[in-house]
Amino acid sequence: MTPDPLRVAALVREVAATEILPRFGHLTPGQIQEKAPGQLVTEADLAAERALIRGLAALAPGVPCVGEEGVAANPALLRVLEQPGPAWVIDPVDGTANFARGSVRFAVILALVIDGETRQGWIFDPVADRMVYAEQGGGAWEEDHRLVVPPGGPLPTLSGSIRHGSRLHHQVASTLRQGSAAHDYLDLARGTLHFAHFRGLMPWDHAAGVLIHAEAGGYGRMIDSTPYCPQASKGTLLLAPDAVCWEALRAAL
Repeated sequence: MTPDPLRVAALVREVAATEILPRFGHLTPGQIQEKAPGQLVTEADLAAERALIRGLAALAPGVPCVGEEGVAANPALLRVLEQPGPAWVIDPVDGTANFARGSVRFAVILALVIDGETRQGWIFDPVADRMVYAEQGGGAWEEDHRLVVPPGGPLPTLSGSIRHGSRLHHQVASTLRQGSAAHDYLDLARGTLHFAHFRGLMPWDHAAGVLIHAEAGGYGRMIDSTPYCPQASKGTLLLAPDAVCWEALRAAL
Protein backbone atom coordinates (compact mmCIF):
# COMPACT_ATOMS: atom_id res chain seq x y z
CA MET A 1 0.00 0.00 0.00
CA THR A 2 1.41 3.38 -1.00
CA PRO A 3 1.39 6.35 1.42
CA ASP A 4 -0.92 9.33 1.12
CA PRO A 5 0.84 11.57 -1.42
CA LEU A 6 -0.32 14.72 0.35
CA ARG A 7 1.29 13.64 3.62
CA VAL A 8 4.55 13.00 1.78
CA ALA A 9 4.24 16.36 0.03
CA ALA A 10 3.77 18.04 3.42
CA LEU A 11 6.96 16.41 4.68
CA VAL A 12 8.92 17.59 1.65
CA ARG A 13 7.63 21.14 2.15
CA GLU A 14 8.54 21.07 5.84
CA VAL A 15 12.08 19.87 5.16
CA ALA A 16 12.57 22.51 2.48
CA ALA A 17 11.35 25.20 4.87
CA THR A 18 13.55 24.14 7.76
CA GLU A 19 16.72 22.81 6.12
CA ILE A 20 17.02 24.26 2.61
CA LEU A 21 15.51 27.73 2.29
CA PRO A 22 17.19 29.17 5.43
CA ARG A 23 20.57 28.24 3.91
CA PHE A 24 19.80 29.55 0.41
CA GLY A 25 21.98 32.55 -0.29
CA HIS A 26 23.68 32.23 3.10
CA LEU A 27 26.19 29.44 2.59
CA THR A 28 29.74 30.06 3.71
CA PRO A 29 32.67 28.58 1.74
CA GLY A 30 33.09 25.94 4.43
CA GLN A 31 29.51 24.74 3.85
CA ILE A 32 30.20 23.90 0.19
CA GLN A 33 32.40 20.93 -0.66
CA GLU A 34 33.39 18.96 -3.75
CA LYS A 35 32.45 15.31 -3.15
CA ALA A 36 33.81 14.28 -6.56
CA PRO A 37 35.39 16.22 -9.44
CA GLY A 38 32.81 18.76 -10.58
CA GLN A 39 30.17 17.56 -8.09
CA LEU A 40 29.25 19.82 -5.19
CA VAL A 41 27.54 19.01 -1.93
CA THR A 42 26.40 21.62 0.59
CA GLU A 43 25.31 21.59 4.19
CA ALA A 44 21.73 21.94 2.90
CA ASP A 45 21.98 18.72 0.85
CA LEU A 46 23.21 16.73 3.83
CA ALA A 47 20.79 18.19 6.38
CA ALA A 48 17.77 17.87 4.07
CA GLU A 49 18.55 14.25 3.23
CA ARG A 50 18.85 13.36 6.92
CA ALA A 51 15.55 15.11 7.70
CA LEU A 52 13.73 13.41 4.82
CA ILE A 53 15.00 10.00 5.93
CA ARG A 54 13.74 10.62 9.47
CA GLY A 55 10.35 11.82 8.24
CA LEU A 56 9.90 8.98 5.76
CA ALA A 57 10.75 6.43 8.45
CA ALA A 58 7.80 7.77 10.44
CA LEU A 59 5.47 7.63 7.42
CA ALA A 60 6.58 4.20 6.17
CA PRO A 61 8.57 2.31 8.80
CA GLY A 62 11.13 -0.14 7.52
CA VAL A 63 11.32 1.15 3.94
CA PRO A 64 14.96 1.76 2.94
CA CYS A 65 16.10 5.12 1.58
CA VAL A 66 18.46 5.56 -1.35
CA GLY A 67 19.63 9.15 -1.19
CA GLU A 68 22.13 10.87 -3.43
CA GLU A 69 24.37 11.81 -0.52
CA GLY A 70 24.04 8.41 1.11
CA VAL A 71 25.17 6.74 -2.10
CA ALA A 72 28.09 9.17 -2.36
CA ALA A 73 29.25 7.87 1.03
CA ASN A 74 28.31 4.23 0.36
CA PRO A 75 27.88 3.30 -3.34
CA ALA A 76 26.65 -0.19 -2.41
CA LEU A 77 23.40 1.45 -1.28
CA LEU A 78 22.36 1.64 -4.94
CA ARG A 79 21.89 -2.14 -4.93
CA VAL A 80 18.74 -1.68 -2.85
CA LEU A 81 16.97 -0.66 -6.08
CA GLU A 82 17.82 -4.03 -7.64
CA GLN A 83 15.97 -5.88 -4.88
CA PRO A 84 12.23 -6.61 -4.64
CA GLY A 85 10.10 -4.50 -2.34
CA PRO A 86 9.78 -0.74 -1.75
CA ALA A 87 12.51 1.90 -1.53
CA TRP A 88 12.55 5.67 -1.31
CA VAL A 89 14.80 7.53 -3.77
CA ILE A 90 15.87 10.99 -2.59
CA ASP A 91 17.55 13.97 -4.21
CA PRO A 92 17.52 16.47 -1.34
CA VAL A 93 18.71 19.41 -3.48
CA ASP A 94 18.64 18.81 -7.21
CA GLY A 95 20.70 21.51 -8.91
CA THR A 96 23.23 21.86 -6.10
CA ALA A 97 25.62 23.96 -8.20
CA ASN A 98 22.76 26.39 -8.90
CA PHE A 99 21.81 26.45 -5.22
CA ALA A 100 25.40 27.10 -4.15
CA ARG A 101 25.75 30.13 -6.41
CA GLY A 102 22.37 31.61 -5.54
CA SER A 103 20.34 30.54 -8.59
CA VAL A 104 16.69 29.66 -7.89
CA ARG A 105 16.77 26.66 -10.24
CA PHE A 106 16.93 23.93 -7.63
CA ALA A 107 14.33 21.54 -6.22
CA VAL A 108 13.66 18.53 -4.02
CA ILE A 109 12.95 15.23 -5.78
CA LEU A 110 11.47 12.18 -4.09
CA ALA A 111 10.23 8.88 -5.53
CA LEU A 112 8.83 5.64 -4.18
CA VAL A 113 10.04 2.63 -6.14
CA ILE A 114 8.40 -0.77 -5.61
CA ASP A 115 9.74 -3.92 -7.27
CA GLY A 116 11.75 -1.91 -9.78
CA GLU A 117 8.93 0.43 -10.83
CA THR A 118 8.34 4.03 -9.80
CA ARG A 119 4.92 4.13 -8.16
CA GLN A 120 4.89 7.68 -6.78
CA GLY A 121 6.96 10.79 -7.40
CA TRP A 122 7.23 14.35 -6.07
CA ILE A 123 9.13 17.41 -7.30
CA PHE A 124 9.04 20.54 -5.15
CA ASP A 125 10.34 23.96 -6.18
CA PRO A 126 10.84 25.64 -2.78
CA VAL A 127 11.39 29.18 -4.06
CA ALA A 128 8.20 29.21 -6.14
CA ASP A 129 6.41 26.99 -3.57
CA ARG A 130 5.21 24.66 -6.34
CA MET A 131 4.60 20.97 -5.67
CA VAL A 132 4.09 18.51 -8.52
CA TYR A 133 3.38 14.85 -7.80
CA ALA A 134 2.12 11.72 -9.52
CA GLU A 135 0.92 8.23 -8.69
CA GLN A 136 1.15 5.38 -11.14
CA GLY A 137 -2.25 5.24 -12.85
CA GLY A 138 -3.51 8.30 -10.96
CA GLY A 139 -2.33 11.20 -13.09
CA ALA A 140 0.11 14.04 -12.46
CA TRP A 141 -0.90 17.01 -10.34
CA GLU A 142 0.28 20.48 -9.42
CA GLU A 143 -1.59 21.10 -6.18
CA ASP A 144 -5.21 20.34 -7.23
CA HIS A 145 -4.66 20.99 -10.96
CA ARG A 146 -4.22 17.94 -13.18
CA LEU A 147 -1.32 18.32 -15.60
CA VAL A 148 -1.69 17.38 -19.25
CA VAL A 149 1.21 17.53 -21.69
CA PRO A 150 0.07 19.34 -24.86
CA PRO A 151 0.52 17.63 -28.26
CA GLY A 152 3.83 17.86 -30.06
CA GLY A 153 4.47 19.33 -33.49
CA PRO A 154 7.12 19.57 -36.21
CA LEU A 155 10.72 19.80 -35.03
CA PRO A 156 11.11 23.51 -35.90
CA THR A 157 8.33 24.35 -33.42
CA LEU A 158 9.81 22.50 -30.45
CA SER A 159 11.89 23.67 -27.50
CA GLY A 160 13.86 21.31 -25.32
CA SER A 161 16.67 20.51 -22.94
CA ILE A 162 19.69 18.91 -24.55
CA ARG A 163 23.46 18.91 -24.09
CA HIS A 164 25.51 21.49 -25.93
CA GLY A 165 26.94 20.48 -29.28
CA SER A 166 24.08 18.24 -30.40
CA ARG A 167 23.12 18.56 -34.05
CA LEU A 168 19.50 18.81 -32.90
CA HIS A 169 20.21 22.41 -31.86
CA HIS A 170 19.84 23.55 -35.45
CA GLN A 171 16.64 21.63 -36.14
CA VAL A 172 14.39 22.86 -33.32
CA ALA A 173 13.11 26.24 -32.18
CA SER A 174 15.26 26.52 -29.05
CA THR A 175 17.33 24.52 -26.58
CA LEU A 176 18.61 25.11 -23.07
CA ARG A 177 20.24 23.44 -20.09
CA GLN A 178 18.95 24.50 -16.67
CA GLY A 179 21.40 22.68 -14.45
CA SER A 180 18.48 20.94 -12.74
CA ALA A 181 16.71 17.85 -14.04
CA ALA A 182 13.85 18.71 -11.69
CA HIS A 183 13.19 22.00 -13.46
CA ASP A 184 13.33 20.26 -16.83
CA TYR A 185 10.69 17.79 -15.64
CA LEU A 186 8.52 20.54 -14.16
CA ASP A 187 8.59 22.37 -17.50
CA LEU A 188 7.92 19.15 -19.44
CA ALA A 189 4.88 18.34 -17.32
CA ARG A 190 3.52 21.88 -17.68
CA GLY A 191 4.12 21.90 -21.44
CA THR A 192 6.50 24.86 -21.43
CA LEU A 193 9.28 22.52 -22.58
CA HIS A 194 8.56 19.96 -25.30
CA PHE A 195 11.41 17.49 -24.99
CA ALA A 196 14.45 16.55 -22.94
CA HIS A 197 17.49 14.38 -23.61
CA PHE A 198 19.51 13.00 -20.68
CA ARG A 199 22.68 10.93 -20.33
CA GLY A 200 24.30 9.39 -17.27
CA LEU A 201 21.08 8.55 -15.47
CA MET A 202 21.01 8.46 -11.70
CA PRO A 203 17.69 7.36 -10.17
CA TRP A 204 17.32 10.35 -7.83
CA ASP A 205 17.41 12.69 -10.84
CA HIS A 206 14.89 10.85 -13.01
CA ALA A 207 12.66 8.31 -11.23
CA ALA A 208 10.04 10.84 -10.11
CA GLY A 209 10.24 13.00 -13.23
CA VAL A 210 9.74 10.17 -15.71
CA LEU A 211 6.62 9.05 -13.82
CA ILE A 212 5.24 12.59 -13.58
CA HIS A 213 5.80 13.17 -17.31
CA ALA A 214 4.17 9.85 -18.23
CA GLU A 215 1.18 10.43 -15.95
CA ALA A 216 0.71 13.85 -17.59
CA GLY A 217 0.45 12.07 -20.94
CA GLY A 218 4.03 12.41 -22.15
CA TYR A 219 6.09 9.74 -23.87
CA GLY A 220 9.53 8.72 -22.63
CA ARG A 221 11.87 5.88 -23.53
CA MET A 222 15.50 5.02 -23.50
CA ILE A 223 17.05 5.81 -26.86
CA ASP A 224 16.88 2.09 -27.81
CA SER A 225 13.07 2.21 -27.26
CA THR A 226 13.15 0.25 -24.00
CA PRO A 227 11.28 1.61 -20.95
CA TYR A 228 13.13 3.66 -18.36
CA CYS A 229 14.09 1.74 -15.20
CA PRO A 230 14.81 3.59 -11.92
CA GLN A 231 18.38 2.35 -11.49
CA ALA A 232 21.77 3.87 -12.25
CA SER A 233 22.40 3.72 -15.99
CA LYS A 234 24.90 4.98 -18.53
CA GLY A 235 22.19 4.94 -21.19
CA THR A 236 20.35 7.80 -22.85
CA LEU A 237 16.81 8.90 -22.07
CA LEU A 238 14.56 10.87 -24.43
CA LEU A 239 11.22 12.42 -23.42
CA ALA A 240 8.70 13.97 -25.80
CA PRO A 241 5.00 14.91 -25.90
CA ASP A 242 4.01 11.77 -27.84
CA ALA A 243 5.40 8.74 -29.68
CA VAL A 244 5.38 10.40 -33.12
CA CYS A 245 7.34 13.37 -31.83
CA TRP A 246 9.71 11.05 -29.95
CA GLU A 247 10.53 9.13 -33.14
CA ALA A 248 11.20 12.35 -35.05
CA LEU A 249 13.50 13.59 -32.29
CA ARG A 250 15.37 10.28 -32.09
CA ALA A 251 15.91 10.28 -35.85
CA ALA A 252 17.26 13.83 -35.67
CA LEU A 253 19.66 12.90 -32.87
